[in-house]
Amino acid sequence: MKSINPPQKKRYRSIFISDLHLGFKGCQADLLIDFLNKTDSDYLYLVGDIFDGWELKKRPYWPDSHQQVVKLILNKAANGTRVIYTPGNHDERARDFCGHQFDRIEVKHSAVHETSAGKKMLVLHGDQFDTVVKISPVLAHLGSTMYGHLLFMNRIVNGARRLFGKPYWSLTAHLKHRVKNVVSYIGRFEEAVINSTRSQQLDGVICGHIHHAEITSFGKTLYCNTGDWVESCTALIESADGQLQILRWADAEERATESEEEHDKALPEAA
Repeated sequence: MKSINPPQKKRYRSIFISDLHLGFKGCQADLLIDFLNKTDSDYLYLVGDIFDGWELKKRPYWPDSHQQVVKLILNKAANGTRVIYTPGNHDERARDFCGHQFDRIEVKHSAVHETSAGKKMLVLHGDQFDTVVKISPVLAHLGSTMYGHLLFMNRIVNGARRLFGKPYWSLTAHLKHRVKNVVSYIGRFEEAVINSTRSQQLDGVICGHIHHAEITSFGKTLYCNTGDWVESCTALIESADGQLQILRWADAEERATESEEEHDKALPEAA
């Protein structure tokens, strides 16, 4: 009989996640549940667009897996994790409650997180710096609809990949990196966020919004984007010594599965 010890939770000082888009069919809720079950932290930052109010307003969609995500986050808050929620543009109604606390979850427009290495990081969703959202909400909603169609194609592609034993791959992220206008938009967004962070004399910024996970330095100012859970399934994590890095959960789970399979092959069969 094969025997494998149950995997221990991955422990981090801080976890930052954004753009879950609960209430939207494109949310990768199963991978998110897996991530929340297998990780723990002192701090959990919900960096906006946790709920997709735009989609919920058009058509109610709330499967059990989305409710399970909420329960897991509430359980973490109840068991000692400090949970800070900075709403975004898709869950902007939650901004009416900034400054309040519900079920031990703190709701704030923005926060300043100090790493164990002493770096002071601005934490906010980031739509405040998106000229499309600020200038033309109608255009932003139209873009969201087109994005939803693209994510539908993404699900079809990955359904076919699973049939052939292939790992998760983001069609939308692949296209993003190859469209010049999108690349230019990301650059302008990053520049606006960095300029605001410098004006507040902080060491860096942690945001979401554009679904593009990244850590990069602009001079002495650190820019971190948490990514999302509809395309890339990424989180920003802080280790005990204050180091920040992007964790790509779909990739991490693929490696873990391969490791377990290799472990199984190495175990002798019971007589």
